[in-house]
Amino acid sequence: MTRLGPNRQAMKVVIINRSDALGGAAIASARLCLGLLKAGADARMLVLDRRTGSDRVQAVGSKAMNRWRFLAERGGIFLRNGLRRRTLFLIDTATHGVNLTKHPWVGQADVIVLGWVNQAMLSLGDVRHIASLGKPVVWVMHDMWNCTGVCHHAGTCEEFLSSCEACPLLPSGSRLAQRTWQRKRDLYAQSPITFVAVSRWLERKCRESALMGDARIRMIPNAIDVSQFAHTSLTGNPWQVEPDRKVAVMGAARLDTPGKGFDRLTAALHWLAQNQPDVARRLHLVLYGSLRDHSLLNSIPIPYTYLGYVTDLQQIYRHAHIVVCASDFESFGFTLIEGMACGCVAVTTGEGGQTDIVSHRKNGYITADLRPESLAEGLAWAVLNERQREAQHNWVAQHFALETIAKQHLQLYQQLLPSP
Repeated sequence: MTRLGPNRQAMKVVIINRSDALGGAAIASARLCLGLLKAGADARMLVLDRRTGSDRVQAVGSKAMNRWRFLAERGGIFLRNGLRRRTLFLIDTATHGVNLTKHPWVGQADVIVLGWVNQAMLSLGDVRHIASLGKPVVWVMHDMWNCTGVCHHAGTCEEFLSSCEACPLLPSGSRLAQRTWQRKRDLYAQSPITFVAVSRWLERKCRESALMGDARIRMIPNAIDVSQFAHTSLTGNPWQVEPDRKVAVMGAARLDTPGKGFDRLTAALHWLAQNQPDVARRLHLVLYGSLRDHSLLNSIPIPYTYLGYVTDLQQIYRHAHIVVCASDFESFGFTLIEGMACGCVAVTTGEGGQTDIVSHRKNGYITADLRPESLAEGLAWAVLNERQREAQHNWVAQHFALETIAKQHLQLYQQLLPSP
């Protein structure tokens, strides 16, 4: 059913995200745009970093000015975080961005959807100006940044439950997080924004926060174009895997990013090698994504293949049996959902949106805690429990298909539009 805007034509939706292809939020935003198009809406994207050739995506701002805004914002953070490079990109303040209020796509839109708009895409002031246009504004949250002062994932920190006064990412006495928190509070109080969390975990974190406890929040998961992920196994043996071994895959943009769990995975494999050697002998590990410290690969106690940066994940998952997420937390869990769409069994930690995707001991395994031993138990379960690849694929299709998620978004947008 085609959803109509106030003028009784196809609803016009503009999605604003920093990129159309780089990063999980970009992929999610591009998939949402495609899903809305398939559902009959007139959907487009505005980005700073355009990576695709779609005529539905337009880059905004000049390269020179975009670069200046990015450096100015990073410079401000660097001066206030005690000149710490380690935390420079763990923090965002949304002080610089592009004013899009006069962009024709924004002017024509019935609904404006914000995604991941940090790193000089939109400032908080730019968001306020967009909200002042009088159009429904929906902000899709891909991490915790909207409910914290400056960080994207609070981890074990509970400062977001109050006002982020003592941010562990900043020097003692710094008020940068608290001031940004206050700017967000003022924005939310004065601007009619509807927030969408991509998982029940993220929705819960936002509702627990002092910043967003009273905000209008809906939970709608990210979508996947299931037609792009086939579940039949591919023939051949591209990684020279020994007979009777099962391939377990883990990937990330950068594998050794703190919190992604590379050390947890290697520790779990060591535990298996020492305590369940029969299981360890049935595993072959495949890793994809960048690594800053390649010597970390030397700690893997079982046969492995490291692929580096890859673009065709389907080819990997269709040769694999198990998809692993060892992260401390994930807002959603794209690697899991894509692996399952190709027929893999999922093994994951449980702090995050992964619990919306995996049904424990049915289509995967959710660890009881973050100990490596718990992850090892999950890997052992996956090795010993076969699952039909088609059933894994159908689970994803039933819950996360483009059409299903686009319909939920359109229903929300229709509720926000003024009556004709």
